[in-house]
Amino acid sequence: MEETRNPAAQSGSAGLAALSAGLARCLAKENADSNLVFSPLSIYAALALLAAGARGDTKNEILRILGAPSRRQLRKFVSRVAQDALTDQSGSGGPRVAFACGVWSDLTCPLKAAYRSTVVDKFKAEASNVDFIHNKEAARGQINAKKCTRNRKFYRLDGGHVNVPFMESGWFQFIAVHDGFKVLKLRYQMAQAQDYAEVSSDRKKRNKLSSEYTQFSMCIFLPDARDGLPDLVDTIASQHGFLHEHLPNKKVCVNELRLPKFKLSFESSIVAILKKLGLELTFGGKADLSRMVECELPVVVDEVIHKAVIEVNEKGTEAAAVTVVRVAKSCARRPPPRPPRVNFVADHPFAYFIVEEATGAVVFAGHVVDPSREN
Repeated sequence: MEETRNPAAQSGSAGLAALSAGLARCLAKENADSNLVFSPLSIYAALALLAAGARGDTKNEILRILGAPSRRQLRKFVSRVAQDALTDQSGSGGPRVAFACGVWSDLTCPLKAAYRSTVVDKFKAEASNVDFIHNKEAARGQINAKKCTRNRKFYRLDGGHVNVPFMESGWFQFIAVHDGFKVLKLRYQMAQAQDYAEVSSDRKKRNKLSSEYTQFSMCIFLPDARDGLPDLVDTIASQHGFLHEHLPNKKVCVNELRLPKFKLSFESSIVAILKKLGLELTFGGKADLSRMVECELPVVVDEVIHKAVIEVNEKGTEAAAVTVVRVAKSCARRPPPRPPRVNFVADHPFAYFIVEEATGAVVFAGHVVDPSREN
């Protein structure tokens, strides 16, 4: 991922990965008995919008949580991801990812012109004034407008099991085998780009074409032990850079690969979790968000609602999220032995991350403890 070497992309990717791991650990503990899906990128972008309107210690606290050295580099990273990684390319054979982010302010505290311009022009987000006080339903409607198998056993954390449809594959796959867990990387190939590369002998054309398409991967972290998910999530969250460092970078020969189909949804306030991660000033009376609105009285963030939906089946992945912030042979030698075939049978709880490879952005994350249930 050479493109991530520029400072803004590198720091942004690292900060997003750290936030992803922290959120995953907290949310996993609160949802230990249920499936989980959330969008670290959506939450990251929403907090970035807050940073753009904050001053002083409030601004510094948000930047620290996001792992960003400055507002400028934060804006550059989010803007790049929004423009490059999140364009709809489902018509080209890629994943359909819906992503919405914006700021909605009550009519009594209109957004400042400079802040509105930053939100719309730099972050490619929506900035609107709505009537939260007198017309809550209309405000809610405006915000919400942004939104090969066989049955086998899947073993739950409680020792029981459910029979669910599994997708099966083999041949060569991106798999990394580590101490106590394995990681599978399923790359979403763009059909047009792949077909073009096969028929074109012009390297420049191939390189240009490949650069025009976004490469997403779903990365499955599967513990060896059937009850090993909680410990694995803790390890991912407690070691900086663990997630990206343990992703597979080469294909291995696969003997058996099984992955359950699943559809998950999640909706909840994440204020308490953000406070656990160190975001305190933003929700209190000492918050300084004076760059955001035209209002004589100080404003604070009183709620952060996150909603995410993901479906994985033999056709691929569909996902959506929104975060609302209120405010080679030799005859002389014997041929080398073939490497052992690897099994990757996800028949027990696992964690997953959907990563955009050019930026390293973690777009979706969560865990599956019972694929027969949606939430």
